[in-house]
Amino acid sequence: MHIHSEELYLEAEADIKNNNYAEAFRKYESILYEEPDSAPAHNSLGWLYKTQFDDYAKAENHFNTAMKCDPLYPHSYFHMAALFMDMERFDELKQFLEKCLKVRTIDKSWVYGRYALMEELKLNFEKAIYYFERAVLASQNDEKIKDYNQDIERCNMKMQISKKHDQ
Repeated sequence: MHIHSEELYLEAEADIKNNNYAEAFRKYESILYEEPDSAPAHNSLGWLYKTQFDDYAKAENHFNTAMKCDPLYPHSYFHMAALFMDMERFDELKQFLEKCLKVRTIDKSWVYGRYALMEELKLNFEKAIYYFERAVLASQNDEKIKDYNQDIERCNMKMQISKKHDQ
């Protein structure tokens, strides 16, 4: 990114924080006009399309473009995983997470946490617990470890409820 584009990007990010989405949108578009391979701008536009317009096709296109422009830029991977999760595209999410494990700029505990959430949504609580435990093992952040342990407790509770209703 050039200095002007970097400044414009930071202004757009501030606009997002202030809920000024239209102005942020214009700034991201302006950045892409000058620098069509800007991964941060594509990622942020994708986020806007997903969260503000519910246009998942355009969001996915921008996330994919961001990953092609800069394969090490992690944010587009996070948003693409959320898109797959929201759309319940679990087969694609699983393949995508396998890819994420090979990207060196992505926190591996996050990847295992996403596997776990996917399994939890599919009501596969034992698998979810397994992946949350993998997330704990991959994490070096005490707060994240606490969160993953709470996730494990939640899955244990859901497993008990599920067994009760199966009987």
